[in-house]
Amino acid sequence: MNPKDFPRHIVWSTDALDLADPFQRTWYLHQVLVHGRAEDIRCLDLDEVASRLDDLDLPPAIYDLWRRFLEVRRAAR
Repeated sequence: MNPKDFPRHIVWSTDALDLADPFQRTWYLHQVLVHGRAEDIRCLDLDEVASRLDDLDLPPAIYDLWRRFLEVRRAAR
């Protein structure tokens, strides 16, 4: 994905981003979950977020929100 395709409120510190790189992908997921708007979050694969949530180093309140949301989502399936 071209860096120009990323919203500047998510990716403001770099002009290049490679989501195939595991470190950069983790960083991007963190950014979206912390700074993203609804339209940014809609673009995420929530199954990937669920599987990687513990690795994203989110602030506790945001981590708890996402953990609870993903648990409810999983139970509803």
